[in-house]
Amino acid sequence: MTNSVLLLAARVLLAFIFILSGWGKFFAIEGTAGYISSVGLPAATLLAWAAAIFELVAGLALLVGFRTRETAWALAAFTLFAGFVFHFQPSDQMQMISFMKNLAIAGGFLALGQTGAGSMSLDARLGTARPALA
Repeated sequence: MTNSVLLLAARVLLAFIFILSGWGKFFAIEGTAGYISSVGLPAATLLAWAAAIFELVAGLALLVGFRTRETAWALAAFTLFAGFVFHFQPSDQMQMISFMKNLAIAGGFLALGQTGAGSMSLDARLGTARPALA
């Protein structure tokens, strides 16, 4: 497989969870807000809407390879934040598994932020793709 095919596969796999999660939040915004407030964050409804929009838009941008580096870095930060705030509960094995998954996903985003989207992307079509960072 070429690097471009592998980068496309990475983008699709990483984007999938955020597209579905963001879309799902639109239909369960009150449940999302309840979960957010359960960890003590303020303005839970506003944060729930922001999370839904961010996850859907960022997931779609990543999928098509638009502003891939910036999107990957933003998703890495979001994923780390969510992992620490919602899942870092050492006494709960299931939450810690979710936390470790968030760490792994963030690692994938950091790698994608380093390499960019590859030639099979909107970035490449628009001529905005940059070579991998040194």
